[in-house]
Amino acid sequence: MPTDNAVVLVGNVTRDPELRFTNTGQATASFGLAVNRRWQNRQTQEWEEATSFFDVVCWREMAENVSESLVRGSRVMVAGRLEQRSWETQEGDKRSKVEVVADEIGPSLRWATAQVTKNDRRGPSDGGGRTGGRAAAAVPPTQEPQSGGYGHDEEPF
Repeated sequence: MPTDNAVVLVGNVTRDPELRFTNTGQATASFGLAVNRRWQNRQTQEWEEATSFFDVVCWREMAENVSESLVRGSRVMVAGRLEQRSWETQEGDKRSKVEVVADEIGPSLRWATAQVTKNDRRGPSDGGGRTGGRAAAAVPPTQEPQSGGYGHDEEPF
């Protein structure tokens, strides 16, 4: 992961992941993440807390895995980068937001256990994705660079 725009967050999923597919069949999922910070006020000795909310976006196989694995309340670790997205509303107003584009997502094992199941490796010839029972168009071979840091012909772990 590049160091010029890297972020690592640990928090709780605030809404179930929403899986969608682009016009070209590329899977994408988004979910909310709440990150809590707790500290002791040195003057009052009282504990104080603040919560930050982030939108997380992931792509391709990770999007499908996230949609099948995470639910609201799951505690996860997200490593990725910040990206600003801009658009114009139907009324002509300009909007923008900063999102976390995930490179890696995993369960937090601080207060829980997890059982990880490795998926079969998929190649460009098999449509590139599984739909987990969802109706979806076959995904063409990806033209975007792999964000996982490994090539198409090598295992990620």
